Amino acid sequence: MTTLLLRLVGPLQAWGVQSRFAVRDTGREPSKSGVVGLLAAALGRTRDRPVDDLAALRMAVRVDQEGRILRDWHVAGVGGYLKASGAVERANVIPSTRYYLTDARFLVGLEGDDADLLARLHVALRDPVWPLFLGRKACVPGEPVWLCDGLQPDALLDALKDYPWLGSDPRKYPERVRLVVEDADGPEVRPDQPLSFAERQFAPRRVRTCLVDAPPIKEAPCTSLD
Repeated sequence: MTTLLLRLVGPLQAWGVQSRFAVRDTGREPSKSGVVGLLAAALGRTRDRPVDDLAALRMAVRVDQEGRILRDWHVAGVGGYLKASGAVERANVIPSTRYYLTDARFLVGLEGDDADLLARLHVALRDPVWPLFLGRKACVPGEPVWLCDGLQPDALLDALKDYPWLGSDPRKYPERVRLVVEDADGPEVRPDQPLSFAERQFAPRRVRTCLVDAPPIKEAPCTSLD
């Protein structure tokens, strides 16, 4: 079994799974659909391409630093916008409420039997075809997603528990960290298993959440792009 590790760190992240019209939510940690979308962007896959191989990877998230929820009242369409009918609307704007996570740090693990696929993903994350975002296009990574030692020959949970803590401030080092693990028998159901990005189709996915001892503080994670 092989595990690919990604570092998702940025001033803003948004991992919504229940966004409707004028309200755009965010989860407390990365969604499976958001991470698969990030991988597809790294590979240069268009929305109409299948993502079955990526969605089949088992995912878990280690929360090294819990983010805070930020609420933003957003207005679009100032100066006019094109409606579905083809007419230009100039009298009204489109207000929405958008939620973000601020100052969060996540280590995401993806486990699968196809070592070649994970190796290709590791290479693609180093030099992605398209820009990578942390959920929404406004949310750019603050540090590299790619980790030079991110391809691990370990099982998913072992790789997550052993990898060094991603925090930068020792004063924020926790005693325990939260793990959200994909588990067919998990008690929580999330609607974020991607089936088709072109059709915006998603299936339910089961997860379990637990607390584990904080990971070791060692040398900085390997992120050099040289």
